Amino acid sequence: MARRGRGEPDEDDAPKGRQRLDKWLVYARFVKTRTLASETVASGRIRLNGVRVTKADREIGAGDVLTLALPHATLVVRVLETAERRGPSSEARGLYEEIG
Repeated sequence: MARRGRGEPDEDDAPKGRQRLDKWLVYARFVKTRTLASETVASGRIRLNGVRVTKADREIGAGDVLTLALPHATLVVRVLETAERRGPSSEARGLYEEIG
């Protein structure tokens, strides 16, 4: 297991196939920055499997359902996979499917 200098676990130590909610929102291109993603989650505008989430470090993975009350629309999406980076929109679209 890789460790950081102060004994904190490295992000690579997260369970395989899981990712922080704020990072996933940026990689899936629902918001532009991680700071904005954190603020969106903290404001209570995101539901994970029907339960309001207010902590951006919540882990999500394939099969989870997110309800996003964004300024421009309310979307219900199923997470298909996590990502390594914020890629082009065609790549981001493959991270989720709209279900509602």
